[in-house]
Amino acid sequence: MHGLDDDPTPNGVLTLQTLSMPSDTNPYGDIFGGWLMSQMDIGGAILAQDVARGRVTTVAVGSMVFLRPVPVGATVSVYAEEVEVGRSSIRIMIEVWIKDHRNGETAKVTEGEFVYVAIDDNGRTRPVNR
Repeated sequence: MHGLDDDPTPNGVLTLQTLSMPSDTNPYGDIFGGWLMSQMDIGGAILAQDVARGRVTTVAVGSMVFLRPVPVGATVSVYAEEVEVGRSSIRIMIEVWIKDHRNGETAKVTEGEFVYVAIDDNGRTRPVNR
């Protein structure tokens, strides 16, 4: 997990931005963690596809940390940073930041490490084309 400092800023590049909606809530009215994780996977895949110059698939998720709940109506921003590229794999650190429009606060809400593998049109692993 990246360190939390007094004046935090996102690491990586903005790959996805969306709005949290009431249909994405858990029984307590906060955004469901699975929805947030799927946004992370999409944002990470966008960067992984750029790195691999083609199709990728998610093969692992690790070090997932949820720091605070996400309220309905927040702008959700996914930032992705390439950590390591192997022969066919790409390891990406993903952070999610929100802007809570109720109070104007911007905060990091989760981060995790995702691993993608470059695949060909038949779904078979292929080398990363750099």
